[in-house]
Amino acid sequence: MNSLIARLIAQRLALGISLLFAVSMLIFAGTQILPGDVAQSILGQGATPEALANIRRELGLDQPAWQRYLSWLGGILQGDLGTALSNNRDIAESLGRRVNNTLFLAFWTAVVAVPLAILLGLVAVRYQNRWPDRLISGSTLTAISLPEFFIGYLLIYFFAVQLNWFPSVASVHDRMNLGERLHAIALPAATLTLVILAHMMRMTRAAILNVMQSAYIETAELKGLRSLLIIWRHAFPNAVSPVVNVVMINLAFLVVGVVVVEVIFVYPGMGQYLIDHVSKRDIPVVQAVCLIFAAVYIGLNMIADLVSILSNPRLRHPK
Repeated sequence: MNSLIARLIAQRLALGISLLFAVSMLIFAGTQILPGDVAQSILGQGATPEALANIRRELGLDQPAWQRYLSWLGGILQGDLGTALSNNRDIAESLGRRVNNTLFLAFWTAVVAVPLAILLGLVAVRYQNRWPDRLISGSTLTAISLPEFFIGYLLIYFFAVQLNWFPSVASVHDRMNLGERLHAIALPAATLTLVILAHMMRMTRAAILNVMQSAYIETAELKGLRSLLIIWRHAFPNAVSPVVNVVMINLAFLVVGVVVVEVIFVYPGMGQYLIDHVSKRDIPVVQAVCLIFAAVYIGLNMIADLVSILSNPRLRHPK
């Protein structure tokens, strides 16, 4: 690894950490300006001023905002996400299983969506401006134009209500085997796949078409190589960098953007956990979940940047 690559990697890592620190301040500030009173929501409308003052003191709400932020950030750095106000449970312990459920849903969605998007992108390039290309582009563009909740409810209506192939409520628990879990998450995974498939396919198509304009592709064509072989062996490997970028961005969306889908299918993941506690105005839970979402999103985008740097031949072999 040359010094230029090492410097670029160090810059990306420093930028990611700085961005996460800035996001943590925004999350904390955003939760502090929410309307309503946390102490009042806990004790109810009939609470006396003395009781409200006592619980504010107990929760540290009587301290300055900057002091509460530093205390919260210090706990995060030590692995302490705090305690939920609504049930007095440790947030990290409550989130453990839900994080696994969200990652499970995102993983199996990616297992289906990523290879399918790349395959459709290759087929679209192979039959550029012909009916397979137009059919794939039109279908995926239609899918990306529809909101997640609309796609989710359509799938529920046809595959859960009419055909009764899959459950409308994606309930999972520890006693389920892998096959039962996959059957339970089939509809939410299909919803997420349709949402992210179009973007990945179109970026794959655009990246490969850009490489197809290169001189070495023309040389391969003059040698009489088959077009599919040229695309797979010569064009696609040189289009990996932008493809990896868009895949990582969509994987970040999978983890962060599951909130709507989890609510539709009542899936016991982080998104459902967040919505449940937003309604209770449980600020520590909202802060913790939002910070985890932000860390995942920034982390995956950082990985995409690093892969782009390491796969760039101009950086690996400078003149």
